Amino acid sequence: MTVSGKSTLYRDFLLYRRLFRWAQPYWAHLIGLLLLSLLATPLALLVPMPLKIALDSGLGSKPLPHIIRPLVPARLLVSASTALFFAVGLLIAVAVLVQIQALAVNLLGTYIGEKFLLDFRSDIFGQMQRLSLSYHEIKGTAQTLYNVQYDAAAIQTIAVQYLIPSLSSAFTLVGMLYVTLRIDWQLALVALLVSPILFLISKFYRRGLRHRSREVKALEKSAMGVVQEVLGALRVVKAFGREEDERHRFVRCGFDGMRARLGLAWAAGKFNSLVGLTAAAGTATVLFVGFRQVQSGVISLGDLMLMMGYVTQLYEPLKTMGKNSAALQSQLASVERAFALLDEIPEVAEKTNPVALVHATGKIAFQNVSFRYGQNNRPALDQVSFQVNPGMRVGIVGPTGAGKTTLVSLMLRFYDPTEGRILLDDVDLREYCLSDFRNQFALVPQDTVLFSSSVAENIAYACPAAGQEEILAAAQAANAHEFISRLPEGYQTLVGERGMCLSGGERQRVSLARAFLKNAPILILDEPTSAVDVKTEAAILEALERLMQGRTVFIIAHRPSTLRQCNLLVQIDHGRLAVKAATLPRLSDEGLAATRGDSLTGSNVRG
Repeated sequence: MTVSGKSTLYRDFLLYRRLFRWAQPYWAHLIGLLLLSLLATPLALLVPMPLKIALDSGLGSKPLPHIIRPLVPARLLVSASTALFFAVGLLIAVAVLVQIQALAVNLLGTYIGEKFLLDFRSDIFGQMQRLSLSYHEIKGTAQTLYNVQYDAAAIQTIAVQYLIPSLSSAFTLVGMLYVTLRIDWQLALVALLVSPILFLISKFYRRGLRHRSREVKALEKSAMGVVQEVLGALRVVKAFGREEDERHRFVRCGFDGMRARLGLAWAAGKFNSLVGLTAAAGTATVLFVGFRQVQSGVISLGDLMLMMGYVTQLYEPLKTMGKNSAALQSQLASVERAFALLDEIPEVAEKTNPVALVHATGKIAFQNVSFRYGQNNRPALDQVSFQVNPGMRVGIVGPTGAGKTTLVSLMLRFYDPTEGRILLDDVDLREYCLSDFRNQFALVPQDTVLFSSSVAENIAYACPAAGQEEILAAAQAANAHEFISRLPEGYQTLVGERGMCLSGGERQRVSLARAFLKNAPILILDEPTSAVDVKTEAAILEALERLMQGRTVFIIAHRPSTLRQCNLLVQIDHGRLAVKAATLPRLSDEGLAATRGDSLTGSNVRG
């Protein structure tokens, strides 16, 4: 065996071991399903029996088989008619039992499979949220969506459709082999000659099927990425009249996926055909040898028919295990992708023994902070240093792409600095418990994010345990109560996907209400009035003034009306920092204009 072959086998061994470890909490369910599935073996042994009874005891004069005699009353005289009726009754009884057993296996298998799938998807979804933003920015959302929706489903298929049937087939194979050896060991050995051939065929095709399955998954993910991207930018697509172009792009991706699936189907079809032909050749050989034995008087015709029935069922588990081994490759390719996501290490990791934080004072310090996105050589921030004392209002300004959003993202610890450190209350952010740390911040983003639920639920997202009175008070403080009351169902009105049933100003005020409800000591406002009219801006500014009271506030904005609330201005340009502190409690419009025109190079000013 080649080194590559050994490494493939080792990787498969590790994958199977991990699957077994992951399924450990469910072993009781799986054993129950296996035992129920194993009932198919004795039922399968009874399936050919009515035909033997009809031929040997109904048409012939042989006594009933030993396995059946305990079921017949001792005083009953077995005649040809009795044997025939008994064969018919046994045939119906076995058919009923087979159907009941199949129904029970299906119901229990569905329950276990759905439980597997839900738990596995939950693990992937939790990991998806733990991973840093940089992972999702590089991989894209389509990759993770495919992991959750499709790759995760492989665990259900492997456990219920492949693992249990393969184990059950193995037990059935042993049972059938024992019975056939008892009937005629020579025919049994002839029948077993196909086993090594099936094993070699399965081994030959397995690796190619796994490779083709990986290719199919990657292309399907690409097609899903096109759909997700177009739906996210549907307004732009429609505005530029690019619907037909996007459809052609989707078709191109879909065609590549179709071609890959056809290749996979062709490879799987060749494998299944070889398995079927090999089993047919084995059956034909047994029939030929058995017919010669009947002619020579070694066995009866009924024994041959019984043997042929058992040989057919002997090959069924062999074919099942062979086909499952091939079909399993597609599911293993999916599980590999899902486990790869679970193995990703978040770039923003929490320490083993983090520092607890109940309520911060709001003191923030950047100390020689630099940051690069991915492999980008040009830093998004370069040696930034400044300090903000509790209760200060800081305006962050600069041209597009200067690093303003990066500054805020580092402050929220969406990323960790490449160099330097950021302190909150004189403690490095990396020392804190992440959930405690982020509870100290309330964020009002420029692109207001609302969820497809009611207005009340969107406000309460900051504090799920909040009561109706607290939600109402937060909405009133944000100047949102008036417009919410006019909605068709008031606070229970559904806002639609991403809040599209509300106007931009209404969404912004719901976001402000959410910040009021959180009542965090540090507030971050990202262009809070950038997309609203003058009247709405006035209402938002009035609410902002209330919201900023007693908090450390960071405002990214360009409008003087918003920045006038600040007493420290941080100007960023090409990742470097120029800071101007106002001497008055609030900056004037002239001071703002002068500051935006400054080219200060100082990098460490304390407010």
